[in-house]
Amino acid sequence: MTATAGGPGSWSENVLEYFLRNNLITTEDGAEIVWYHAANHKAQLNEALKSTAHMIEADVLLPSDGSEYSQPIMAHPPETNSDNTLQEWLTAVIKSNKGIKLDFKSLAAVEPSMMLLENVKRHLKRPVWINADILPGPNGNSRVVDAKPFIDTVTSFFPDVTFSLGWTTGWHPEKVNEGYSWTMVKEMEYICKELNQPVTFPVRAALVRQSCSQLLWLLKKSNRFSSLMYWC
Repeated sequence: MTATAGGPGSWSENVLEYFLRNNLITTEDGAEIVWYHAANHKAQLNEALKSTAHMIEADVLLPSDGSEYSQPIMAHPPETNSDNTLQEWLTAVIKSNKGIKLDFKSLAAVEPSMMLLENVKRHLKRPVWINADILPGPNGNSRVVDAKPFIDTVTSFFPDVTFSLGWTTGWHPEKVNEGYSWTMVKEMEYICKELNQPVTFPVRAALVRQSCSQLLWLLKKSNRFSSLMYWC
């Protein structure tokens, strides 16, 4: 991981620099960063906070009741309800020194979530990543989050947040799986080239080998394109 990052304590601070500065890792190596994924329900969040993880990832959506007064909750589809709201989640995480990645599955949850984050920003002097899958990717059939209103909404609240912008993907164990195509990475570069903050790209680990040329090309297009985030 390399990046042009914000200053100490800003949301765009490079994760390696932040955890090195706080003596939580020993070398500038992305492999040292420990993640806890899907810390949505209270039990998982409590486990994540007690763990050695440096970064906590969780999923945000609006509950299924559809009320205009609905507060964002922590759940991953197909779940549509949770024992944990984003407000409760943030209240707990504030007491730690862990970085945050919030993964949005729908546009509707973004603005109310940004308002909640704004209320606690002064307590979150750490890397904050805001994630969404904004483009269809290899074998992807999940719904994408509309890129422009997503980026515009987040940036209007937090111009210094780190974006994590990805593609929807699928995996078929019984056949050859195509990787990230030139069309896919060029479309991502077109969307991201005007952004001022760091951007990291989450990519499906099983599809990276057949996509090395394309993904390396994307990373080289800007010094703000900070890293690839492999997931399985």
